[in-house]
Amino acid sequence: MAPLLGVLAGAGLFLVWWSAWAQPETVRREPRSSRLHDLLLTAGVEKVTGAGLIGSCLGLGLFVTLVFFAVSKSWPVSLCFGLFGAWLPVVAVRWRARRRTAVLRRLWPDVVDHLRSAIRAGLSLPEALIQLGEKGPEELRHVFRDFGSDYRAGGQFDASLNKLKERLADPVADRIIEALRLTREVGGSDLGRLLGTLAEFLRESARTRSELEARQSWTVNAARLAVAAPWIVMVLLVSRPEAVAAYNTPMGAGVLVGGLVVSMVCYSIMLRIGALPEEERVLR
Repeated sequence: MAPLLGVLAGAGLFLVWWSAWAQPETVRREPRSSRLHDLLLTAGVEKVTGAGLIGSCLGLGLFVTLVFFAVSKSWPVSLCFGLFGAWLPVVAVRWRARRRTAVLRRLWPDVVDHLRSAIRAGLSLPEALIQLGEKGPEELRHVFRDFGSDYRAGGQFDASLNKLKERLADPVADRIIEALRLTREVGGSDLGRLLGTLAEFLRESARTRSELEARQSWTVNAARLAVAAPWIVMVLLVSRPEAVAAYNTPMGAGVLVGGLVVSMVCYSIMLRIGALPEEERVLR
């Protein structure tokens, strides 16, 4: 009985001590398909799903592998370049997403100014948003036309805003839309002042971000050149039969795999060192 009481008392004291410490919150990671879907929306590609993007990667990777095998007659070399080919659609989508985000960053101050002018002219908030489909920036007119169609069809402002956020898939748009939603819910007469302050903040943020990205481009371009140079030399080497015979051996394949791993790790480290803080979407 005495050992049992000792074990129970020890377990009780341990549980009391353990409960005194704050438990770390578990971060729920988004599924891979959801992240691909968000990436496609950010890039402005609405008609392609995450599964379609994965299928494109696999198809292009297989095609590049077969093309390089037909040229070099070396499976190790072909598989390495096939991996590069499989990654190419994701690279293209990410490039398009960054480009679209940069364009939208320059357009949002004008959008806010249009909203401010419309509200000062006496239009309601839904009418001001619908008006952007005709008088807003050209690149965003189709999105606000879709918002107008959703609002006229259902008459529900919150649901139409949610669909607008999903189509835009932009962190700045999230903040603007949530500010408009909050203003509509709580009321108040300071919406014009709020939008004016927001437009000034967005212009200053876009100007600072552009300067930082211009400096970051040196690091990113240097990393890309350092990774691409050895593989460009590899393309030239596969035209020589003795080089192909060397890479068809187990040792040659090991050299290729080691070079591929080193290239990927070093490239990731270079990008992480020179990366700028990414704006996160809020209240999705």
